[in-house]
Amino acid sequence: QVQLVESGGGLVQPGGSLRLSCAASVTFFSIYAVDWYRRAPGEQRELVAAISTGGIANYADSVKGRFTISRDNAKNTVYLQMNSLKPEDTAVYYCNAKSIDGRFDIWGQGTQVTVSS
Repeated sequence: QVQLVESGGGLVQPGGSLRLSCAASVTFFSIYAVDWYRRAPGEQRELVAAISTGGIANYADSVKGRFTISRDNAKNTVYLQMNSLKPEDTAVYYCNAKSIDGRFDIWGQGTQVTVSS
């Protein structure tokens, strides 16, 4: 069964950093585009960052210059490096992987990120 497992969330002070990981139990991970989403309490889900199968990254305006998405296909893992964190970054962060042939659309269980002093 195909699964995504997020890790790396936690409590951090404003201005701090965290690195989230999204590990996939799939074959041929390189054919999956992967997105990071977040959902804050009472808010709609927001697309934060995306990385294509070719490694092209895109970001929401709210995180540009602070967050970096990357992938290591040998480890079946996508990372989200989050720097200069703000209280408004507090949310549950989810990764989503879609295969380029459209057959698979997989979500992880989420990891909580809390930015607070």
